[in-house]
Amino acid sequence: MSAIRRILRREPLANGEAWPAPWSLLLQRIHGARGSVDARSAMPRLIDMLPPAGLKGIEAAADLLCAAIARDARILVVGDFDCDGATGCAVGVRGLRLLGARCVLHAVPNRVVHGYGLTPGLVEELAEQQPDVIVTVDHGIACHAGIAAAKARGWQVLVTDHHLPGPTLPPADAIVDPNQPGDAFASKSLAGVGVIFYVLVALRARLGVQADLASLLDLVAVGTVADMVALDANNRALVGAGLRRLRAGRGCAGLRALIEVSGRRVATLTTADIGFAIGPRINAAGRLEDMGIGIACLLADDAAQARELAAILHDINQQRRGVQDGMQQMAEARLDGLDTTHAACLFDADWHPGVVGLVASKLKERLHRPAIAFAPTEPGSDLLRGSARSIPGFHIRDALALVDARHPGLIPRFGGHAMAAGMSLPLAHLQDFRAAFVRVAREWLTPAMLEDVIHSDGELDADEFSIDTAIALRDGGDWGQGYPEPLFDGVFDVLAWRRIGNGHLKLELGNAANKLNAIQFNGWDGNEPASRLRIAYRLAPDDWRGGDAVQLQVIHREAV
Repeated sequence: MSAIRRILRREPLANGEAWPAPWSLLLQRIHGARGSVDARSAMPRLIDMLPPAGLKGIEAAADLLCAAIARDARILVVGDFDCDGATGCAVGVRGLRLLGARCVLHAVPNRVVHGYGLTPGLVEELAEQQPDVIVTVDHGIACHAGIAAAKARGWQVLVTDHHLPGPTLPPADAIVDPNQPGDAFASKSLAGVGVIFYVLVALRARLGVQADLASLLDLVAVGTVADMVALDANNRALVGAGLRRLRAGRGCAGLRALIEVSGRRVATLTTADIGFAIGPRINAAGRLEDMGIGIACLLADDAAQARELAAILHDINQQRRGVQDGMQQMAEARLDGLDTTHAACLFDADWHPGVVGLVASKLKERLHRPAIAFAPTEPGSDLLRGSARSIPGFHIRDALALVDARHPGLIPRFGGHAMAAGMSLPLAHLQDFRAAFVRVAREWLTPAMLEDVIHSDGELDADEFSIDTAIALRDGGDWGQGYPEPLFDGVFDVLAWRRIGNGHLKLELGNAANKLNAIQFNGWDGNEPASRLRIAYRLAPDDWRGGDAVQLQVIHREAV
């Protein structure tokens, strides 16, 4: 089954102040529909960034690192095996060196060998590096056993994380996490890379030194966008600053190489390019191989070395696509025989544990239901790794916490946030878990939550189907999760159509005043499109045709 979609139009807020002349009425309307009331709230600058002092534990973190630098301690930054964790690790290493630390090492767990976060097994391996201080990035808030093992060895531990904590906090020397109890920081949506950046800003102030931490914002932008955290005003200030650095060609060598290998253009790079091209290439290393390759690329200063590592990441990403396609086809084939009224929970013994999150995401998109995909942690293992994705209004981590409370011991380990979570589960517990999870979904989900609603910014006027409008929309906001890219709807006649590539649908559309090219990626469903369609679409420059050409990128279509 696929979810039934319907289009609703956003209502903009009334303008709070006069907008400056370059801001068209169209952009004012779009930003107003996302809660912005003036130009500054629409595109905040770095000066608008919330002060670090609001983060609980940040002074203790700065003091710990200041003392470590003063005594030339060996500082080991331990990242995570996704893009947020990799960029955060690179920010931590680069930033600490900028601030005078002379011995900064880094490490990252292997998804298959170590599992998630700072585990006792990983601590045992790290002992050979003889660290004095461990700094976790994008994990740690749930790593009680690993942190205890590190402390038993006499190491100091600083946790920087953004995930939701459990009932108790780990025994770290300092914890910076905007979602820990008692934290009053106004932006709860910082990514892991954002948290470590804030720690570095506080450390710079504590040291009283001059250091260009803004040079790290390219990495902060990529990690923030790729982790799909909400782009509230604070995150948009960070992302916007990083995106401007990237567009100016001042990104680190690794990101410049990844932009090149993905076929994107530096000068017109968008958050969508980060989300769909740059982030997946970094993520692929952690999914199929070792995220150490991704971190090495982001830490490379030599352009030739960066290009070599980016090419490796590109090849791994191609492999990831092949693995994902096969798993997705298997998942789709099983849906017909499953009751997915409230949730989907699938497992296959041949699936890859690094790719189950992508499968869950695709299932969630198709069904508009919470979805979990499981795979063995390694071939033949009876321990499963699950990845969950959710829909608005259904807090997936809280749902797992309720299952855990009702059935103690059923889920040995889990963590995450509102829209995504991960867990470990013995194969023998799978059926009981599925039943318990579906029960929670049945209790919590409302009919309104199960409607797959597309929010539109309305119709474009006839003269707005232009390259100037397309460029203004592309460059006129730091779009992303929680602050979505402009989307419009309208009714068009289908003048011509054809299937292209691997299941894409190319359309020629017309209305009273325009004839327009359009494409719907993965839009071919085996049936000829109706002669008249209502579509939800984005207006974008047509890079293939160049010049003044524009193209409608169709997100949804329905017969009229």
